[in-house]
Amino acid sequence: MTRGPEVTIVQRRLTGYRVQFFERLRALLAAEGVRLRLLHGDPTPLEATKRDGGHLPWAEHVRTRYLAGDRLCWQSFGAQTRSSDLVVVTQENKLLYNFVAMTVARPPRLAFWGHGANLQAENRDSWKERVKRWTTCKVDWWFAYTELSAGLVRQQGFPPERITVLDNAIDTNQLAGWCASIDEQRKAELCAKWGLRGRHVGLFLGSLYADKRVDFLLDAAEEIRRRVPDFELLIVGAGPLQGRVDAFCANRPWARSLGHRQGIEKAEALAVAHVMLNPGLVGLGILDAFVSRVPLLTVDCGKHGPEIAYLEHGRNGWMVPDGMMPFVEAACLLLTQQELRAQLQSGCAIAAGRYTVEGMARRFADGIGQCLGAPPLGERGLAWRT
Repeated sequence: MTRGPEVTIVQRRLTGYRVQFFERLRALLAAEGVRLRLLHGDPTPLEATKRDGGHLPWAEHVRTRYLAGDRLCWQSFGAQTRSSDLVVVTQENKLLYNFVAMTVARPPRLAFWGHGANLQAENRDSWKERVKRWTTCKVDWWFAYTELSAGLVRQQGFPPERITVLDNAIDTNQLAGWCASIDEQRKAELCAKWGLRGRHVGLFLGSLYADKRVDFLLDAAEEIRRRVPDFELLIVGAGPLQGRVDAFCANRPWARSLGHRQGIEKAEALAVAHVMLNPGLVGLGILDAFVSRVPLLTVDCGKHGPEIAYLEHGRNGWMVPDGMMPFVEAACLLLTQQELRAQLQSGCAIAAGRYTVEGMARRFADGIGQCLGAPPLGERGLAWRT
């Protein structure tokens, strides 16, 4: 009896937000006669403190060693993937075994899953980025996070017909249910609980670290409050800049810091907000805006993750040139113009239906099928199987 194709995805560590995706992908591939294996390693000690790890009973562990202060990682997955027809790894310079898999111990097919570049890099011409660009064309297939990522990969000369755009997403079904369950009475209760009038509420939702431009947010909030006297600010998140946020809120009764919130508590904060104010890095958090129908305002700061490709200015969100005044003026407009917000909310609803974990799993499965049906690309190294 001939066995079906075997595909292995290697992850440096398994995060909780990817669990539902892998379950869906495994089911889709099984229906096509393809066996999916997932190999994952361990987090760094710092990552372990986040407690955001996931568990899948069918996933397999790969030994992980961190070197050079956790800046490098060795995961020798070759012996565990000798039976695989396709191995998918993430494009990260720190993953040293990727270089082995690209050269002397290459599997029948090798694919990258990634951003296409470090979008937060201060110097796009640094040696790290040069190495990343060099590796871009050393695989047989690309699974790009978004169309933005695919464009970066194409710029390096990789064949566009061998790129699958995934539209990176997480499972937002539960958040959508929670948001829908919060009625006007509950919103009034929440406003009373947090000391808000609730007429013009801006929400920052995200971790509190430098790339989120927290100081920019706080300075902007002062000016927005001057122009919209009943403006109120909710800040949901935690991180190294928590002290700065707490000090700001301590003597401003119109600003509240709620700390880190998950699940229904995050939905409650979204429910009382009119606009999401995120002047710094935007990543998967844009899905929160779509699901909750709270339009996102950000700036073109050059720090965003690949998911910024989902924002369509004037349709499902708002992006202005990088600068305090453009941000403040846009915030005041969105807070006070209900018809404009309603227009954006309609766009959010459409986007929420498009960027789903179900759709991402479907696109990944389709890309795997296309990759398995295509000949390998480029020079071959020493084969594992003869």
